[in-house]
Amino acid sequence: MSLLSLITAFLLEQLQPLSSRKYLYTWLTAYVDFFQRNFNAGEHKHGRIAWILAIAVPLVVVSTIHWILLGANPIFAWAFSVLVLYLTMGFRKFSHYFTDVHKALRDNELDKARALLTAWSGKSCSELNSEEVARVTIEQALLASHRNVFGVVFWFVIFMMLGLGPIGAIIYRIALFLGAEWGDKDKAEFGDFGVFARQAHHIMEWLPLRLTASTFAIVGNFEDTAYCWRNQAATWPDAEEGILLTSGAGALGVKLGQTIVLDEEPVFRPEIGTGDDADADYMQSAIGLVWRALVFQLIVLMMLTVANLLG
Repeated sequence: MSLLSLITAFLLEQLQPLSSRKYLYTWLTAYVDFFQRNFNAGEHKHGRIAWILAIAVPLVVVSTIHWILLGANPIFAWAFSVLVLYLTMGFRKFSHYFTDVHKALRDNELDKARALLTAWSGKSCSELNSEEVARVTIEQALLASHRNVFGVVFWFVIFMMLGLGPIGAIIYRIALFLGAEWGDKDKAEFGDFGVFARQAHHIMEWLPLRLTASTFAIVGNFEDTAYCWRNQAATWPDAEEGILLTSGAGALGVKLGQTIVLDEEPVFRPEIGTGDDADADYMQSAIGLVWRALVFQLIVLMMLTVANLLG
């Protein structure tokens, strides 16, 4: 059921992408703000309690719905899983930005490419040249592909195997949201309330992030990926993001990172990857890498499903 749900959700999103998720995020923001307002006393234990309760509510609700539908008819449970994936995966959420930036660079419309990247990243990219735009866009795509696709798929499959239904996809997205909303807040504002959310985020990301990086190595340049991962990941400001970006850069054979100007301020970043400077051609290679990685993971899941049925 997991494999069929994933394939159906991917096809559905490609044929009929969700026009906007702003209402979902508005609801989610109000939901997590409720726990923050009622539990935030600036202490670690309060943050832990709030995080557990924020996760427990959808866990109980979605798992209960799944079991009820499964008891009524497995087709209903399957359709519910497809709906959850359709709402949480968001492949087209980032791919349309990527495609538009790529087309703008192909057409030598640098100002348009900068504006599109600014809208996507939320930071002013008005001072980037074409190579820097291509470089940052590839980085954004690698991170977004994991957070919106590969991480969701991993936890969806894990919880489905445990018999808890599609709740894994929801828990992963909420954990990432809580990590950003609580874990990234200034200590002077939130105290230690967001510490547990930040720790939980890293725990949820530890294995799926490395699985994504390993998949990039398998479907890309394995030797360069292993070299960049081993020698460059720790130099990135966020070591977890560094694993994903260095593996993607190595798999593509392109140079990423380096100092750029965002929001009119220089951002100092190490050079990562190997090979040539980024351009529109490497952007096309990047989206190809993501698709190959996705197909590879689906094939592995199919093999595991067949092996389980034969067993």
